[in-house]
Amino acid sequence: MGDWNFLTNHARTLLFISNNPDARLRDLAAALDITERAAFGIVADLTDTGYVLKERDGRRNRYYIQDHLPLRGTVSEQRTVGELLDLLGDAKRRRKSRARPA
Repeated sequence: MGDWNFLTNHARTLLFISNNPDARLRDLAAALDITERAAFGIVADLTDTGYVLKERDGRRNRYYIQDHLPLRGTVSEQRTVGELLDLLGDAKRRRKSRARPA
């Protein structure tokens, strides 16, 4: 049987960032077993669509997941990113990467 996952790389990236908000793209790529270029593209997709905010912190970036936003797709419109991450990950650890206070 070929390699496949139930979650897309975008969902896996959100889960990784929720647990590691100050991780480097290199760390993300290694954790997901993808190239750094692919990791950059996925993070760019997520920031361009507003699911992730990126803030410069010295020489590194810190990421904030906008967990109040609805999931994309027709089947899951009533669910939020936060609900998905709570289901898949450690909700207590994830609280650190919640949206920045306004």
